[in-house]
Amino acid sequence: MESISIQRRRELLDATRDLMKLELRDNYGMDGDDLKAWLAGDLDTVEASYAEWAESMASMTAHGQTFRRVRVVSEPLSDYQQMAVRFSGLAVDEGEQLRWLPRRLVSAVPLPGNDAFVMDGTAAMFNVLNGNDDKSQPQYSRDPEVVKFCINAFEAAWELAVPHYEYQRAR
Repeated sequence: MESISIQRRRELLDATRDLMKLELRDNYGMDGDDLKAWLAGDLDTVEASYAEWAESMASMTAHGQTFRRVRVVSEPLSDYQQMAVRFSGLAVDEGEQLRWLPRRLVSAVPLPGNDAFVMDGTAAMFNVLNGNDDKSQPQYSRDPEVVKFCINAFEAAWELAVPHYEYQRAR
């Protein structure tokens, strides 16, 4: 496993055509400003932030990139995930394929210890977070066994997960 910089992480993601992401946490410190706005009832600020991601997604899709994401979530949802469920449709409408997976369904599913990306089926990257839920040390691997593990974990989670709008309606 190779530790990489945040800049290198961005470069690798930008160069990826087929991206899968498995998210395992209920809160992310890097989105703290959005969460503060959400909790204060400032929905315009949160929507503007999610609209930026939707624009990125529209650009990715226009360039032939695909992005599938599974969010493993505890229920009842954390404040952070309530916010995400409400506003993620902006990116889904622009091409993100998003599914939600209640944590109670993954007890016997082998999952990586950190949020993981699979890039073009040939590399895996992990977001290692610090105690404040902020990115601290991304890791990168082209080891076929690591990549295979992440693909299998993602696909198992994807099969169990609920598509975004179905999950949103069920809330």
